[in-house]
Parts: sequence; C-alpha cells; structure tokens
Amino acid sequence: MLTIGDTVPAIDIATDTARFSLAQHDGKKMVIFFFPRADTSGCTKESIQFSELIEDFAGTGTEVIGISKDTPQKQAKFRAKYDLKCHLGADHETDICEQFGVWVEKSMYGKTYMGIQRATFVVDSTGHIAAVWPKVKVDGHAAEVLEFVKAM
Repeated sequence: MLTIGDTVPAIDIATDTARFSLAQHDGKKMVIFFFPRADTSGCTKESIQFSELIEDFAGTGTEVIGISKDTPQKQAKFRAKYDLKCHLGADHETDICEQFGVWVEKSMYGKTYMGIQRATFVVDSTGHIAAVWPKVKVDGHAAEVLEFVKAM
C-alpha cells in the first residue's frame, strides 16, 4: 500500500461521465477513496457522506474521486440512484487498485478471494501522498478526511 510521502501513480480512469486524469488536476489536492462495490450498504454510505461534503472539499481546492472495480455503467446507475456528487472511477481491470496496494486477498466464511480494501488517500498539490486511511470505518470518515484537508 502506498504510504505518506510516496508519489501518486498516474491515474487515467474511466468514470461514469468521462475520463478522469490526475494530470488534469495538477496542482490540486485530491481525495481518492477506494470502495469494494457500488450500491452496497457501506459503499453507499461512504459515497453519500463524501458527496454531502463535496462543496466543502471544493472550498479547499480539493477534488474527490471514489474508485471501485465496477463498470462505468454501474457507477452511472449508482450516481443516479443516490444523487452522488463525487467522481466515480471504474477500475474494472484493477490496475489502479494494484498500484495503490488496495487489491488484496480477503476472506469470508473460510473462503479467500481478491477484493478491494476500503482505503482513502489524500494527495497534496505536489502529487505526493499526504495521508492514508487503510481499512476505513465508514461512519464519520468523510468528515475526518475533510478536517485533515482543511488543516493542510
């Protein structure tokens, strides 16, 4: 998993509306949150919480993107269903998840499988990781990230 001080890998990802490239947002702060699957309870709650604070993030010059393995079409349905305001990246091949170190082996009911570890990264205006929240607990997380960004 990427850690504080690491340079952020180049991101060029399909979203539900267009392509999202980190280069397009050069010089801006960025929140990148990874979530396992669109339209599931925890992922929905997390995405809604970031969306509710999107204007506050924008006020600090910070872009917010959530990334999962879902397709752009599924992300579009997810956005429409919950009126989500943040960018929603579709890392269907898991390339970006692997670069960030969040594509990990998980286990449930004694079976192991590969999946996305819920994690959040804050990127500073120079393209370096300023903060990492591995294994995120959803309740209050978006507000905690916002407070960190405000203090940068």
